[in-house]
Amino acid sequence: MEAKQFRNAMGKFATGVTIITTDVDGEVHGMTANAFMSVSLDPKLVVISIDERAQMLERIRKSQKYAVNILAADQQELSMIFAGQIKEKKEVAFDRLSDLPVLNGALVQVTCEVIAEHIEGDHTLFIGKVTDIQVEDGEPLLYFGGKYRQLLVEEKIL
Repeated sequence: MEAKQFRNAMGKFATGVTIITTDVDGEVHGMTANAFMSVSLDPKLVVISIDERAQMLERIRKSQKYAVNILAADQQELSMIFAGQIKEKKEVAFDRLSDLPVLNGALVQVTCEVIAEHIEGDHTLFIGKVTDIQVEDGEPLLYFGGKYRQLLVEEKIL
C-alpha cells in the first residue's frame, strides 16, 4: 500500500486536537498533535506520539515532562499557529499548571512526567504519568478527513 493511501485511511478516524507544551530552560515550546490517548487509570498514564523530525522530540527528551491541552471548538487558530499553518508571528498567552505551560481556554489541561519512551517506526511514544489535571466545560475541536470540525449540538426544547 502507498503512504498516501495509509494517510487517507487514518484520516477517516475523527480525533480531538491537542497542543503539547513543555518548558526547556525557561522557554515555552508547543506543537499541535492529535496522536494522544489515555493508557491506564491505575496508575494514571497517557501517551503522546512525536515524529522523529519534530523539534519537540528533543525538547521533551530534555525536559522529561509535558502538558497536553485538549482544545475547545473556538481554539482552531491556536491549533493552526502551533501546526505552523499561520506564518505571521502571533502572541500566545500561557497559564501554568504544576509548573508547566498550559493554554487558557482548553477543555482539558493534563500535566505529565515522562516515565517511558518507545521508538516505533518514525515516531517516539512518550508515556506520561499524570501529575495534575484541569477540566472545563465546552465543546471540543475535532479533526477529520484533513479538516477541522465541530460537533453539531442540538438543543432540546422542553
